[in-house]
Amino acid sequence: MITAGAVDDLPVGESVRISTPDGAIAVFNADGEFYAIDDTCSHQDASLSEGWLEGCFVECPLHAASFDLRTGVPTCLPAKKAVRTYPVVVENGVIHVDTRSREAVA
Repeated sequence: MITAGAVDDLPVGESVRISTPDGAIAVFNADGEFYAIDDTCSHQDASLSEGWLEGCFVECPLHAASFDLRTGVPTCLPAKKAVRTYPVVVENGVIHVDTRSREAVA
């Protein structure tokens, strides 16, 4: 498990980028629910944590591809490949990402 930060430090509609040995992960607070996905857009190298969040979807800041935070699946072109998702656990007001249990990309 990797600590992403305190719940109070990640307001609704915001994201944070955390580094791991296997690459960066973006953690989002979507209407009070926390989600974690690979930070790099599957279409081109762009940080999804810098994208626009709307509900459970994030729009890539480079070419406007959109991804479902729950599944990692793109919802529109130009992205065709999903990004990995990661389980998020909140304990004692701290957000943790389980990088060992990442979901396979469809």
